Amino acid sequence: MKKFVNDPKDFVPEMLEGLALANPDTLRYVPEYNLIMRADAPMTDKVSIVQGSGSGHEPAHVMSVGKGMLDAACPGDIFAAPPTDYVYETVKMVASPKGVLLLVNNYTGDRMAFEMAQELSEADGVTVRTLFIDDDVSVQDSTYTVGRRGVAGNFFVMKAVGAAAERGADLDEVYRIGEKVNSVTRTMGMALTACTPPAKGSPLFDLPDDEIEMGVGIHGEPGRRREKLRPAKEMVHELVNAVVEDLPFTSGDGVALMVNGLGGTPLSELYLVYGLAHKELAGRGIEVRRSYVGEYCTSLDMAGASITLVKLDDEITDLLEAPAEIPARVF
Repeated sequence: MKKFVNDPKDFVPEMLEGLALANPDTLRYVPEYNLIMRADAPMTDKVSIVQGSGSGHEPAHVMSVGKGMLDAACPGDIFAAPPTDYVYETVKMVASPKGVLLLVNNYTGDRMAFEMAQELSEADGVTVRTLFIDDDVSVQDSTYTVGRRGVAGNFFVMKAVGAAAERGADLDEVYRIGEKVNSVTRTMGMALTACTPPAKGSPLFDLPDDEIEMGVGIHGEPGRRREKLRPAKEMVHELVNAVVEDLPFTSGDGVALMVNGLGGTPLSELYLVYGLAHKELAGRGIEVRRSYVGEYCTSLDMAGASITLVKLDDEITDLLEAPAEIPARVF
């Protein structure tokens, strides 16, 4: 393993400290709880938005804290849900009179931590709602999750609810918007290589050079199947087909198209994938109205990509176009 790392147990805290030092005017780092929060949080005139998950998926979610998106993010260790007390303390620190919305990617550990934190916070008199994000269509019958996983499509939920909260919407309205965006967002990913967690020091799973994992999870969970490497156009066709047929998206729909890199894929390859996906959609009569290419929700250094589609209407488009100021600079 060749990585910039000191002691693996300090990897996440040192990363968070660096993030805060690079953004001293906008972010605050609270090391006791692995917490990154807006320097101006909490605000009395807006709903506070909190997201959290395991680390290793940057820029999700700690690099999405800022005006127009998250008020705070409390990550766990690499690929591990944050402890309940971290989430609880985060909620207390950003609690607003207008309430707190917790965004949770649909994994067992994350659900447990955030649901327990909500109960503790409500006992303290804080108004809290929790929204589970589950855009991953690759999960069919899985023993590895509590249902469909939340993956790169969670960025569209964060962006929409963050914009609504910034405009002063109340908690019920912010939740409605998040639920709406989640309901029209679908994602499918694939891996070309495994990733290497710093604490493990070796690839998380074995994937021969001539094979791919179609439908892989962002923590290395097995996908729909393992198969031989094929030309890009064939692999992209399968990803697009799985996403389009799930909602389903139909001719005449206007969509946002995201091609998300999993951490180890060159930007040139991501744009190649984007071009193929765009043409696939055009051939189905689906119009791409907003485009996103880059790294949004990674899996450390895994080579691979995911494709996300969001079915757009005037309300969702308006929220996605609203300004946001976050370290990731992906919007």
